Amino acid sequence: MHRANGHMTANLTTIGFDADDTLWHNERFFRLTQERFAALLADYAPPAQLEARLLEAERRNVGHYGFGIKGFVLSMIETAIEVTEERVPAAVIGELMAAGREMLRHPIELLPHAREVIGMLAPDHRLVLITKGDLLDQERKLAQSGLGEMFDWVEIVSHKTPETYARVFARHGDGPARAMMVGDSMRSDVVPAIAAGGWGVHVPQGPAWALEQADPPADTSRFVALPSLADLPELVRGIG
Repeated sequence: MHRANGHMTANLTTIGFDADDTLWHNERFFRLTQERFAALLADYAPPAQLEARLLEAERRNVGHYGFGIKGFVLSMIETAIEVTEERVPAAVIGELMAAGREMLRHPIELLPHAREVIGMLAPDHRLVLITKGDLLDQERKLAQSGLGEMFDWVEIVSHKTPETYARVFARHGDGPARAMMVGDSMRSDVVPAIAAGGWGVHVPQGPAWALEQADPPADTSRFVALPSLADLPELVRGIG
């Protein structure tokens, strides 16, 4: 047993990793496409208004389309129809669909230290990739990353909730009390993992998407913020 911040905790046996913007770049491609979207519709609305309307559409649609590029493109098209009062040129719709296809074809770029850190932790811990989004796109990115064989299991889920983490860590580990989740999203990777009884490690990668923002957990005994993924092995050794 290990004492952390006054609490007794069981030895850590399982580590979950988020994928997008934890192991490889992702959000910056969405931001670049959103800039293209704003340029295409510049004659109809200013960028700030377009951003707000697009976010409203994404918030409405995430329950229908899920997370990922396909839902993002559909939300851009819906927003374009709305802000032009159904007068959006077909060429603009075509450009938005092309932008989505470009995102789906974009090669994977690993974030610094991702491969090395996973390689350091794999011998002594069960590693589980826990990611949400479109199934085909996430499978493509994992295959291109070259990291797939380094994980003991991969879970592609619709939502990341306390129940999700409790189920995954029970199925592929020794339960959430002996598990850690590492990711860039406070809302999806940290808060629900801690609520399930595990550790939550926040490794931010620039500004978070508005729908992934959240306050840090009220219970900080199992919460750690790291400036870099390179610091994770030392943290894990300290927990034991």
